[in-house]
Amino acid sequence: MQQPIDTKAPLVLAFPTALADDVRAVLAIMPRSRLEPAGMFSVAVRGEQVAIPSRLYNDEPPAGAVASLSPRQGTVLHCLYTRHHDGMVRQRHLEAIVGAPEPWIVPFVVQLAGEYVLEILVVVRDGLRDLDTPDTGHHLAYGQFLVDNPALFARTQRRVVSYWNCYHRLSYSSFQGYPGCVVLDLLRFAASARAGQRWAALTPAGGGGGRLDGYC
Repeated sequence: MQQPIDTKAPLVLAFPTALADDVRAVLAIMPRSRLEPAGMFSVAVRGEQVAIPSRLYNDEPPAGAVASLSPRQGTVLHCLYTRHHDGMVRQRHLEAIVGAPEPWIVPFVVQLAGEYVLEILVVVRDGLRDLDTPDTGHHLAYGQFLVDNPALFARTQRRVVSYWNCYHRLSYSSFQGYPGCVVLDLLRFAASARAGQRWAALTPAGGGGGRLDGYC
């Protein structure tokens, strides 16, 4: 039988270097996995490049080990497990961090906005309601991140439309009624305020009831 291997070392790169010791403390309590993290993507966080996995396959650590972490280390753990292959695990850990404004949390939340699980999208929508309120911690952190990572934001917008078109259009005939549309409106508001100009909307105009070539 194949034994679990240590696949966790690259995960230090998912956070700014100032958090390296906290990340290592988290990695020390995470169970090993037989599978490597999959699909790393690179983004800028306050001028520093980080490399975040698209998916993790490590089991969650036991509650006693989690309780030994500091509050910041606990937040690091929640960020990492938002990349878990199980959608229910991703949602549970997202709920623990979506209300926090730290810049290094933002890419984990934005990445989830561009995924297909509707329940997760609702958590993102509800957790980012104050993005349309200028000068809040959320507004500033998300606006700066999106301005610094325009390619990721463009891809996220297209993915939200694509997943609506492919999987959720029967439940939401109009894109404007879809939770993902609200999320994108909030993100664009923050990005526009930070950029000092209106951010392009890569989403259907009007009700979105027609054909969407190039999305799905």
